[in-house]
Amino acid sequence: MSEEGDGSETIPEEVVKDLGWQRQPIVAVLGHVDHGKTSVLDHFRSLGNERQASVMDREAGGITQHIGATEVPAKILNETCAAMTGGKDFNSPGLLFIDTPGHHSFTSLRSRGGALADIAILVVDIMEGLQPQTIESLRILRDKKTPFVIAANKVDRLHGWRTEDGRSFIESWANQRDDVKQYFEDRYWKLLGQFSEHGFNIERYDKIRDFKSNLALVPCSAKDGEGLQDLLTVTVGLAERFLEERLRDTLGDGEGTVLEMKDERGLGKTIDVILNRGELNVGDTITLVGADGPFSTHIKGMFRPKGMSEMRDAGDRWESCDNAIAACGLKIVAPGLEKVLAGTTLRQTNNSESKKTAEAEARKEATISVDIAEEGVVIKADTIGGLEALAFELNKLEIPIRMATIGPVNKRDIITAQCAEDPLNQIILAFSVKGNSEVQPRLEGPDAEIKFISADIIYRILEDFEEWRDATKAEMEAAARENLVYPGHLLYLADHTFRNKGPAIVGMRVVGGRVHVGQRIMKLDGTQIGQIKSLRTRSSEEVKEGRQGDELAVAVMGPTVGRHIDEGDEFWVDIPAAHAKRLRKIDLTPIEEEILDEITRLHRKNDHFWGR
Repeated sequence: MSEEGDGSETIPEEVVKDLGWQRQPIVAVLGHVDHGKTSVLDHFRSLGNERQASVMDREAGGITQHIGATEVPAKILNETCAAMTGGKDFNSPGLLFIDTPGHHSFTSLRSRGGALADIAILVVDIMEGLQPQTIESLRILRDKKTPFVIAANKVDRLHGWRTEDGRSFIESWANQRDDVKQYFEDRYWKLLGQFSEHGFNIERYDKIRDFKSNLALVPCSAKDGEGLQDLLTVTVGLAERFLEERLRDTLGDGEGTVLEMKDERGLGKTIDVILNRGELNVGDTITLVGADGPFSTHIKGMFRPKGMSEMRDAGDRWESCDNAIAACGLKIVAPGLEKVLAGTTLRQTNNSESKKTAEAEARKEATISVDIAEEGVVIKADTIGGLEALAFELNKLEIPIRMATIGPVNKRDIITAQCAEDPLNQIILAFSVKGNSEVQPRLEGPDAEIKFISADIIYRILEDFEEWRDATKAEMEAAARENLVYPGHLLYLADHTFRNKGPAIVGMRVVGGRVHVGQRIMKLDGTQIGQIKSLRTRSSEEVKEGRQGDELAVAVMGPTVGRHIDEGDEFWVDIPAAHAKRLRKIDLTPIEEEILDEITRLHRKNDHFWGR
């Protein structure tokens, strides 16, 4: 290994092992759906001679569905960024990009140091600005203390902007018309304000003097390949400048993050891993995290994608290797992998001391840090990190959680959700999982046994959940309103007596609130009058309910006109005490509230605790 570009002699391997080597930074690319995250990655994958087919072309809707990793070696980095660096080579041996479906895997992956990625690129459509998923990504980046660069993508959509493949933003800016520059500035200042609202100071990267105080924004067009060399240069530069200690922390036992477990034809159960520290060898003992805690196994085989291949696209381009050094993406074959939890840490444990330490750490990882309540919703996820991320968002909304577990939805989850006392908690929220083969049919269609919401993006789960809660609340209130006795104020109209008794039928106006068939009425002093048997409109149409302003023929069983009631009398709808308590919890009109207050005051003359 040598320090390229300065003519120094080769450093002996044993010295390198004493000092530690500088591994390549691990870069996560995040962004809202359709803002160009995958296009940025596609461009980086296309660098060099071994051009790969576009992931975007392959995947439904251009949205990345699975996590992967792409390694861009130092030679290609240096060649691509030569114009920006003045020909000076980077110290890094390359970049390792991890691709995340939305922010899902970045949310779910937990590793040493708080986050798998050393640095992130947040892709934002310059025309659309911050969207819900962008904002959630910002929260994740802040929580995990991950430095990041903003790729202000789609400058090609700015009216009049001229792009050239491979051109830097600085060169491009110098060749744009003044009116186009002004249009850019308008979008830029809008973005600056949006980031400021979330506590971030941004600045165009070429104007920054202090990278510790300002987030670098790199304008680019992933579609047309403009400004991407700027983005690479700034990303690598920041990683080398501020993460040197982290990137040189490469000695000691190997450590990586499990992305997912797969069943590969000819290999059996395998795990895709990002090795982010140390090295691994075929034959090594490794300790992994299972649902029941730590377990150990040994590496039977390791594979890496050839050249610039992305892990998902490797196909038959996998090549076996006996040794791997961080940072890199690996496929590992070992016994017992079906027990592993995705998103957890793989640790090299070739001696008893390291195994003891690894098992203690694995037990911590297997512990789900979610506060459980006696009453609440059921949540599921495919990883511990994902489960905790969903729980975190629900806690912010003050939604209690009754059960939180990893893996597909099962019969126990359904029964638990069905047993919730509050109808608003009779639901299962699932982050990136569905039901197992036995219960999935029971979660689908209009006859589903329980409400089930599943998505790969947390904010979508929350949006659907809030929409369902609002609709369910409205239905519950509508049902309650039908059964509740509502406040009503009636006036017996002059010259509107149609029958004196058995029942008395008289014309009344609903002065305020409402009146319903079957309700009892009383005088303003509390004297009980009788029960309403029917209501008819002026056209003799029979109705169940009358509302404020309606004039109706009211049949009342109980009173006799001239003896118990007279023209000009006013009446209250008599509300049961239990109903008064429920009425105060729902939305009443101001007039209904006034009538309820009057009826309450009247009853509390005799019973101080009425309706409490």
